[in-house]
Amino acid sequence: MPRKKQGRFSRYIRPITYTIDLSVINFLVINEFFSNVSPNWLCILVSVTWIVIAIFSRYYNVYRYTSEIKILHLILLQFVLFLFAMFSVSGLFPFLEIPPQKILLFTLYAALTIGVIKYTIYYFMIKFRSDFGGNYRRTVIIGNGAESNSLEKFFQEKTSTGYRHIKTFLPNKEEDVVKHLDFILKENIDEIYCSLPSLSQAQIKTIIDFAENNLKTIKFIPSFENLYSKKLKYETYDYVPVLSLRNILLDEPFNKFIKRLFDIVFSLFVIVFLLSWLIPILAIIIKSESNGSVFFRQIRNGYNFKQFYCYKFRSMKINADADTIQATRNDKRLTGIGAFLRKTSIDELPQFFNVLAGNMSVVGPRPHMVNENEKYLKSIDKFMVRHFIKPGITGLAQVNGYRGEIQTQPDIVNRIKYDINYIENWSLLLDIKIILLTVINSLRGEKKAY
Repeated sequence: MPRKKQGRFSRYIRPITYTIDLSVINFLVINEFFSNVSPNWLCILVSVTWIVIAIFSRYYNVYRYTSEIKILHLILLQFVLFLFAMFSVSGLFPFLEIPPQKILLFTLYAALTIGVIKYTIYYFMIKFRSDFGGNYRRTVIIGNGAESNSLEKFFQEKTSTGYRHIKTFLPNKEEDVVKHLDFILKENIDEIYCSLPSLSQAQIKTIIDFAENNLKTIKFIPSFENLYSKKLKYETYDYVPVLSLRNILLDEPFNKFIKRLFDIVFSLFVIVFLLSWLIPILAIIIKSESNGSVFFRQIRNGYNFKQFYCYKFRSMKINADADTIQATRNDKRLTGIGAFLRKTSIDELPQFFNVLAGNMSVVGPRPHMVNENEKYLKSIDKFMVRHFIKPGITGLAQVNGYRGEIQTQPDIVNRIKYDINYIENWSLLLDIKIILLTVINSLRGEKKAY
């Protein structure tokens, strides 16, 4: 079994700072500057304006290696845009009667207060990491060279950034790196940094395969003279260049926000206007044809390989193999209505409740049964990459013919290729295209829809 990514409380820092900042802004709105204006109206308006600008300006994209100067730049950019937006609000809604001088004072007070809070959290985290050793990430470097030596020095000297450097391996291009990978697993290493100039292509491929199949973050240290040619995410740690293997677009806060908003709106639409009347009808038909519940739930692996219950309309008679054996053509376990539901993919519609709950997305890699995952993660290269994002009701692989029963090795290999292609090239337009193709394919009928 691959190891799950270790949980850290870093992911809670951003929601906490959002909450604090919005509380400060709304407090100033209600108690200090705009007491003559309806607080409900203005608080909603100001809060939405703040969040939209923060997403655009990437105001909350502060990481453990972000410098104080960068934070100051983010604060200035956020509040300049916020000031202009507040002037626009006063112009668009003249009935609010917001004087320009109050807007200036309000923005200045908010900037000073929130700026102090932001730097306080920043320095608190530095103190916490350096003095108490908390919230750290364990790292190793594979390879040597000027840049990797500088990065090692950065990790060792700047403990406040929250990196705990465990070891640097110095293999030559002929040495087998597999023995170092056992150490990485044993020591619970979080991030692997590879020096590209000192490693062969075969070694790099071995490390990449290991990292992706064990949910380890891998980054590359290029040479200034020979930059890696693949399109990678470029970052700098104290002027040391570092490349991340995959620039997963859905890791970006704005993209994540847009996709989640789309998921909520789309799933609510389906639940309210389709499932609200379809569930009672199907419940009567399903129950009248066979004993058992209307819904079938099954444990699947989702984002970060975490398990969740995936819901469907029950399409089979109650049987002991439902959780271990995929449906096959002319499967005797299928009920009459069940065959129709699977042929039209209507059986998948309850998964919109999974989407609304947040453990699935409308579009993404299809989640497999647990025993299927156990089988393929050992035999299919890069199988685990599909778990870097939420699973979907439909996906790029499904609309390209790779849905349903996995009959041959190329079926699963090509499905993984399409999943990775989707992860690296996500866009809202691509999601909409996949949804439309899914509807068309369902109406037209598919060979493997059984």
